Amino acid sequence: MSRDDVLDAAERVVVRLGAAGLSIDAVAQEAGVSKATVVYDHKSKSALLEALVDRRVKSDMAHVEACVEAARNTVHAELFGRIAAAEKKLDEVDRAIAVAVSASMTSEARVQQIMRDWTRMDLDAMAGGEKPRAAMMAYLALMGFYSTELFGFHTWPDDERARLLDDIRSVYASFAPAVGS
Repeated sequence: MSRDDVLDAAERVVVRLGAAGLSIDAVAQEAGVSKATVVYDHKSKSALLEALVDRRVKSDMAHVEACVEAARNTVHAELFGRIAAAEKKLDEVDRAIAVAVSASMTSEARVQQIMRDWTRMDLDAMAGGEKPRAAMMAYLALMGFYSTELFGFHTWPDDERARLLDDIRSVYASFAPAVGS
């Protein structure tokens, strides 16, 4: 049983039982291993959650990096790559992990730091290019769109999702900063 197998089991537990249901015992049962096996790699529920979040963030970052690379010939590859990454439809695992992360944010300092680091990386990426303020505004619109779907507040039909992402792309092109900005 690999660490990834245990984390796969943890994801299934979170999908089925939510963040509150995540426990060493529940993951061990789901993975079909002893509690000691889970504890060997993940010393506590906090460590298990941190590993789960870390794996998800790394996977998402790899997807974003591939999309940024594919967007190298655009006016702002970092922004347009992130918009392209958001074209990937979210599933129940994405949503369950997002809710688990949110639920743990008040008590898990390491999870907070992972999310802060990820956000800082994105914000720093928007600061480059010819129109950093325009990139920042489009990025903020993108995060609002993405968060709305990620937390299951609303899901748009495919055609509307595509139009909204195109509209977010147009924010960059059409953005006129306020006088004095």
